[in-house]
Amino acid sequence: MIREPGSFTPPSFKKKSFHCPFCGAFAHMRWVQLCPVYGHTLVPIWIASCAHCSESSIWLEAEENNGRMLFPKRTAAPMAHPDMPEEVRKDYEEARNIVVDSPRGAAALLRLVIQKLCIHLGGTGKNLNDDIARLVHKGLPPEIQQALDTVRVIGNHAVHPGELSDEDVAGVALSLFGLVNEIVEDRISKPKRIKELYNGLPERDRNNIVRRDKKQKALD
Repeated sequence: MIREPGSFTPPSFKKKSFHCPFCGAFAHMRWVQLCPVYGHTLVPIWIASCAHCSESSIWLEAEENNGRMLFPKRTAAPMAHPDMPEEVRKDYEEARNIVVDSPRGAAALLRLVIQKLCIHLGGTGKNLNDDIARLVHKGLPPEIQQALDTVRVIGNHAVHPGELSDEDVAGVALSLFGLVNEIVEDRISKPKRIKELYNGLPERDRNNIVRRDKKQKALD
């Protein structure tokens, strides 16, 4: 089962279920311990196999039953929304890969992501603030406007010294990924699903709907 974009459970040592770093599904993990010996040292290695895709992450156990993921490269950020445009996904994935080491860099990249998303939605790409304003004028829901502006402002402040502390950026960076996925869900996925259902209606019914709307427009 894949949860909603806003609900993300990052990989965690010996946790029974989390979002798989390979397929993105929220799935049960089967943990198996391996104990390779290097010289005279026993190295506690664990394998976590995803019940959804069967891929395995590799973990090194530390003291007090803690551990860190060795493979794939650790990221706590959610995977890109399945409907995210390809021209946007590359920058999103780069932000995912660096967010642990560079929250500022990730925030700046996510600003670029929403700039490209706005172009995909009809913006010019010249000025992100203006593009958001145009989308608002066309009926953009307030919560999506707020999501766009949140990513825009934090992305701007992240690259200007003194605007936000490192702690501030690190504390909010992960939330920005969820906002980006919510934008894709609302502006791309939802309309696509509705259109697919509507196009599945009998042609006669769709023609009647068109005639109804034309008649109403003439009365207006």
